[in-house]
Amino acid sequence: MTLAGFVTYAGALAIAAAIPGPGIVALIARALGSGFRSALFMAMGLVMGDLVYLTAVVLGLAILAQTFGTAFIIIKWAGVAYLAYLAWTFWHTGIKTETVGAERSRDGALASILSGLIVTLGNPKVMVFYLAITPTIIDIASITPTDYGVLIAITAMVLLVVLVPYLALAAKARWFLATPRALKTLNRTAAGFMAGAAAAIAFRQ
Repeated sequence: MTLAGFVTYAGALAIAAAIPGPGIVALIARALGSGFRSALFMAMGLVMGDLVYLTAVVLGLAILAQTFGTAFIIIKWAGVAYLAYLAWTFWHTGIKTETVGAERSRDGALASILSGLIVTLGNPKVMVFYLAITPTIIDIASITPTDYGVLIAITAMVLLVVLVPYLALAAKARWFLATPRALKTLNRTAAGFMAGAAAAIAFRQ
């Protein structure tokens, strides 16, 4: 690949990632509910999901992905169910006053990463970008192992540059909420974000 090809891919990815979608909505909800650390791990999961699709495209699996569409449908609805469960949890319980001031999140890193991964794998916007748009931006047939490594690095860096400001602002707002009334609003807001992300994934074709 040429430098122009890498730049074009990075620009297209940055634009696609910056447009609010189910992934960003879920990330903001996680930052509001669990803080920066948990949301950062979720962001890593989102990046991993993108890398899965990138790898599929580079390996020429776009046709197979379309052929075995049932697997993607299962992943999609698993993501919807998970987000709906999180929405229900935040609405009925959520975080409590004593957890707002906690210095460290109790959410497991693995659970946060997996939640981000499943959201990305079930996100139609990501599917469309990698399976339909990316092959028109870069010449899949000419990609070398070195090109693939560069694409992985570009993908991870671009996504983190786009996602971290979202979760940082949401996590920062969380620390200003210390009263039961404010926490109730926080929990209901997080639940609404999660439900919105679930609905966006469910109804997007």
